[in-house]
Amino acid sequence: MIQKYVWDLQEADETRGSVVGGKGAHLGGLSRIEGVRVPAGFCVTTDAFRRIMAEVPSIDERIDRLVRLNPDDRDAIRALSAEIRRTIEETAVPDDLAAAITRPLARLGEQSAYAVRSSATAEDLPTASFAGQQDTYLNVVGAAAVLRHVSRCWASLFTERAVTYRQRNGIDHRTVQMAVVVQRMVFPQASGILFTADPVTGNRKVATVDAGFGLGEALVSGLVNPDVFKVRGGEVVARTIAAKQRAVQALPDGGTREVAIDARRQEQPSLTDEQVVRLVQLGRRIEAHFGRPQDIEWCLADDDFQIVQSRPITTLFPVPEADDQENHVYVSVGHQQMMTDPMKPLGLSMWQLMAMVPMHEAAGRLFVDVTRRLSSPASRAGLLDVIGKGDPLTRDALETVLDHDGFVPSLPDTGPGGPPVGGESAPVETDPAVVTELIERSQASVAALERDIRTKTGPALFDFLLEAFEEHKRVLSDPLSMRALMAGMDATWWLNDKLREWLGEKNAADTLTLSAPDNVTSEMGLALLDVADVIRPYPELVAFLKGVEDDDFLDELPKLAGGTEARDAIEAYLDRYGMRCVGEIDITRPRWRERPATLVPVILDNVRNFEPGAAERRFEEGREKARQKEQDVLSRLRALPDGERKADEAKRMIDRVRTFIGYREYPKYGIVSRSFVYKRALLEEAERLVRAEVLAEKEDIFYLTFQELHDVVRSHRVDGRLVQERKEAFRSYHALTPPRVLTSDGEALTGAYRRDDVPPGALIGLPVSAGTVEGRARVVLDMADADLEAGDILVTPFTDPSWSPLFVGIAGLVTEVGGLMTHGAVIAREYGLPAVVGVEGATRLIRDGQLIRVHGTDGYIEILS
Repeated sequence: MIQKYVWDLQEADETRGSVVGGKGAHLGGLSRIEGVRVPAGFCVTTDAFRRIMAEVPSIDERIDRLVRLNPDDRDAIRALSAEIRRTIEETAVPDDLAAAITRPLARLGEQSAYAVRSSATAEDLPTASFAGQQDTYLNVVGAAAVLRHVSRCWASLFTERAVTYRQRNGIDHRTVQMAVVVQRMVFPQASGILFTADPVTGNRKVATVDAGFGLGEALVSGLVNPDVFKVRGGEVVARTIAAKQRAVQALPDGGTREVAIDARRQEQPSLTDEQVVRLVQLGRRIEAHFGRPQDIEWCLADDDFQIVQSRPITTLFPVPEADDQENHVYVSVGHQQMMTDPMKPLGLSMWQLMAMVPMHEAAGRLFVDVTRRLSSPASRAGLLDVIGKGDPLTRDALETVLDHDGFVPSLPDTGPGGPPVGGESAPVETDPAVVTELIERSQASVAALERDIRTKTGPALFDFLLEAFEEHKRVLSDPLSMRALMAGMDATWWLNDKLREWLGEKNAADTLTLSAPDNVTSEMGLALLDVADVIRPYPELVAFLKGVEDDDFLDELPKLAGGTEARDAIEAYLDRYGMRCVGEIDITRPRWRERPATLVPVILDNVRNFEPGAAERRFEEGREKARQKEQDVLSRLRALPDGERKADEAKRMIDRVRTFIGYREYPKYGIVSRSFVYKRALLEEAERLVRAEVLAEKEDIFYLTFQELHDVVRSHRVDGRLVQERKEAFRSYHALTPPRVLTSDGEALTGAYRRDDVPPGALIGLPVSAGTVEGRARVVLDMADADLEAGDILVTPFTDPSWSPLFVGIAGLVTEVGGLMTHGAVIAREYGLPAVVGVEGATRLIRDGQLIRVHGTDGYIEILS
């Protein structure tokens, strides 16, 4: 095969990234767009890079060492990457390669100045921009200098920042190649960056232009603040003109320098409004060509815009697809379900099939379209009220959208406009037998599912599952269950509102719900204390568990003193709770039954931090505190004017909340129990596909939707490329933070508390469990990494029911996501833990090990040291 070391830019396009790199491919594509000017130039291809790398001494051995380094070992990465760069730069370029690179310069003008730009094959990708990771050199004059800077660009594939970026994005260094773009230099009066979508809000209809005098390096390096223009609908809607004291200009003999700007020009706009609008029109043309919002580098010379780079904006959260061009408002499902991580396609599609309302996918997350409910005054009030009680930030975000004139259409008030946001209006009788009946119904439904699914395989399994999903929805929408759920929540809200009004006491219901009966999630945490009681008397067993890494450890336990009893205790726990795991709404996540070693660190914490019998003692202590609180509240109410009536009403609500609030956790337990049955059946089907050599591994089914998997089972054919693309996309979704509210314009809103009743510097959140506690913050991003001591305060992005075993050993809770009735809040109240949830950026703003004070009654956190 003949190697071609140089391509003209006009020969390149977006399909040639493997030859000319990401930047070269995009510049080639740009040069083909009518009306878009790109400086003339050529690409030094990846063939040239491979040729030079073959000349570099011991390069393969050095890259192998680099691959093995820990991404967090910055010193080692810095040293080895510098060694590799130095060796590449010192390697002589063979004569024939040097001639191929310098020959096109005659066509461009040998005495001209050039921009020499790195263009890696893993660069300017839709999911990873690699912006600023490799090097660019401006105003390079002469063939010898061009050749020297091409070598520097090759070497810049191994800058410390590029190496670290690749490792953290799961990209193998050995798979990345470097091309180099050489273009005629532009000497602009102004330059800057155009974002065809607002990079802060995500709004796709608002373009942002950053501009300054001279070369763009002044902006990129942070030397000056740019002028910022925002454009919507063909007009400048906002502008900020900066005092631009410095600029970067080209030197006559090559290179660049900083220069001072005349004081009279410093606060003059670098672009006129007419130029800004014209630039954005160019940007929209470029965006249409590439099919997604772009980050565009531009230069203005003699009132003519030239484009020197365009890449996808990878930080924007995608917008769910819609069948029309109307405005839409979406609310995050993950924030309600306490799981904002991305889900794999099988998990997404199955949750959609089982959901009570239509759900829309974007970046591995699910959203509900609430536009219709917001459009009608009656349904709008109900929606905002229920959402506000659960998560004030989401309510605030929705109200912000409503403030956008005309975005949400105003429809005639024709009723609720969609499924009810609450339960049915008729109250349920305060009778524990109601909860018992509901639990028995759920258990019977799961048992029938387990029995009937055993004989189903192949296409018949999928037909059966579609029917099972309808039963799933029937159980979830059981009117008695809905009324029981709402009875507990309504009683909680009533008690908090009325006891604050009558007694001046905040969050009084928190104590009244301690150790409420029938709470399957709080029972799960206490049950693991009982498992620790079985293990604690056997030091050899404890020592063995400290070294557990694999999930087959249960088979080894009977070889140790007390091991049989320990295995039986853990197995019994898994029989009841083994279907749970972190992120359990995603059916593809490994369950505790599949990965029992996940529980070992929590068991060992319980062995270390608790005395025997702790579970029963804690439950009884909570129940006694609730009983004493009830007596205190009722006696104080009776002392008030009209006190007997108030006390009688409060007593009815206390009885109601203690009867029903524990059931709040059971429907989720039923959902997860059923889902694990579905998963096991589908994995058995996947194993058959692996044996038939249709799939490479059974977990590949996680990257297919339910409908696609059904087709694979019928046809015994799978698109392996699609599976690989889905794996790469899923990996990229982790870098995106889902907003609470998202509009069809792409505007991402997180909401604000808008409070001024907290100390300066305090972190504001939602108070969900009363009390104040000081302790050491333990910032935990993964439950498997938790290492907690008694008195620690858990700080984490979110907690679903699987985290409750950790709650028994902590003193307080702080989460970034959550509401008054989400699982973490309910269990915090059950255990009497001061808790504040919905604290935006908590895991970033609070450092692990800091001393903090959690104000669970008032909803804020103070960082003490």
